[in-house]
Amino acid sequence: MSFSDKTVPGIFQNRVQTYQYEPFLRYWDNGKLTSLSWNEISRMVRGVGLGLVSLGVKSGDRVAIFADNSWEWAVCDLACLSIGAIDVPIYPTNSGEEAAYIINDSTSKIAFASDRDHLDRLLALRDKIKGIKKIITFDDMDVDDRDILTLNGVMALGEKGKKPSMFDERLEAIDPQSDASYIYTSGTTGSPKGVRLSHANFVANVFQLAATHALDHRDEALHILPWSHSFGRTVGLYLMMNAGATISLAPGFSTVPDNLKEIRPTVMVSVPRLFEKLYAGILSQVEQSSQMKKKIFFWSKDIGDRAVDYIINQKEMPITLRLQYGLADWLVFSKLRQALGFDRVKVFVNGGGPLSVEIDRYFNSIGTSLHNGYGLSETTPVTHTNTFETHVFGSVGPAIPDTQAQIAEDGEILIKGPQVMKGYHNNPDATKDVFTDDGWFMTGDIGFIDDRGCLHITDRKKDIIITAGGKNVAPQNIENTLVADLFVEQAVVIGEGRKYLSALIVPNFAELTSYAKEQGIAFDCNEDLVRKPQIVSFYDDKIKSLMKGYARVEQIRRFTLLPGEFTIDSGELTPTLKMKRKVVSKNYQAEIDSMYAE
Repeated sequence: MSFSDKTVPGIFQNRVQTYQYEPFLRYWDNGKLTSLSWNEISRMVRGVGLGLVSLGVKSGDRVAIFADNSWEWAVCDLACLSIGAIDVPIYPTNSGEEAAYIINDSTSKIAFASDRDHLDRLLALRDKIKGIKKIITFDDMDVDDRDILTLNGVMALGEKGKKPSMFDERLEAIDPQSDASYIYTSGTTGSPKGVRLSHANFVANVFQLAATHALDHRDEALHILPWSHSFGRTVGLYLMMNAGATISLAPGFSTVPDNLKEIRPTVMVSVPRLFEKLYAGILSQVEQSSQMKKKIFFWSKDIGDRAVDYIINQKEMPITLRLQYGLADWLVFSKLRQALGFDRVKVFVNGGGPLSVEIDRYFNSIGTSLHNGYGLSETTPVTHTNTFETHVFGSVGPAIPDTQAQIAEDGEILIKGPQVMKGYHNNPDATKDVFTDDGWFMTGDIGFIDDRGCLHITDRKKDIIITAGGKNVAPQNIENTLVADLFVEQAVVIGEGRKYLSALIVPNFAELTSYAKEQGIAFDCNEDLVRKPQIVSFYDDKIKSLMKGYARVEQIRRFTLLPGEFTIDSGELTPTLKMKRKVVSKNYQAEIDSMYAE
């Protein structure tokens, strides 16, 4: 039986019939890689879907998923969508209060919780959570509460159902224009809003991306981004599902270097932080090498930088450069790809934030295609991406098929396309605020379109710094320059209403500690280390060098070294690792004020 490819579960069921016993998803269980086939996932999707029907879930009802990435997450997502329900993903890092807000705002009737920790976060606020009838845990656990069920119990309930055909009937009845999911914005400013995305939105974006990057069932994807986010979900789950590719779930960011070597993937989508970490790791290894190896590495880096524009534009190199590049590839690049697990890479895709041009050029120069993309939760999310046909460094590429982009008079990027959301749940005023009178979605980002049709993002409209002298400064470009340095882990530029720009700098403590020991600088802890005059002077020289290419008004005049990273737990980062500038400014008000003390 075939289904319409106009809905997400329709695509899934059609691919099940094609790939049946091949691996759909792989995950590490106690260090061992375990596979689940398309048929196995489909059986569980049907069981959970029918179990939810037995629990009274109707078409259009909301079901929350408060969980980490896992095979269970994928099963519950597809089960909800298959019976016409609307699922509401919640970031696994959200607090109980944040989860309660989303559950209440979405009026969810059922909530999935992955483990005891997530269950306890919900139970602690049970009196404040309205409308939830059942909580279903992924883990089997003994709980003396009839309203708390296990996933295995719900599957068993579905498999015992009197009418198995109900699953197919519900799936076939789905209107592609109906809501599939409410994805709540991570809230860099204000309360999260529920982005209403339809089946048509998701399917359109999947097919748009399939047209820009040809993937198939031979591809293997290493996945790290949260499926609670539209980027991770649309590109990391649904696009791979449509292609019939195998998805391997990395246990966490820290395991990715090892996972890359084990899986040797052909494709991976991630955010800048991962590529920054991988690049820093390469440089760190080089710093620990012999002088001869360092010399060869930096020679090859220079050759790669001269060759990379020919590579991405698929143009023939001058013969001398071609010979030099061949030697650099033999001596360095091929060995580096093998050592990192990049030797089978078809493409890496960066999204969710800007990536330093230096890092972008480097990965492409060593024969690892890295494409920057752009989008928002409200656009399901992708609207632009560099491709093998059109690739411009510093840009996020041209608009994907069936997508229009234009620049408003104030520089804001406007979008039209089939992937643009239906609106915000239960918030018509907020919906009206982000659309022009003639239907363009206002992204809140500032940018320009070059003569090749590629979009360049210069900053978030709300992040633009206006100095005391009235100068407009885009902080992201400066921050990208800073974090591309081996010794800088994170950076936030400050300067709104101030006479000059300053920065909060989080060092790369692994590298800084090694440097301090080499220099004979004694220290007790990170707090002690960042206060050492020699270390402050070291960063002062480094920042002055990094700022040479910037106009005087854009240069960092003062900085503070921080002893610890900005984190999700502290509220300074969103679950997708975007900086919450207001929270950072509040948390470090004393340090900021000291940089402007006369």
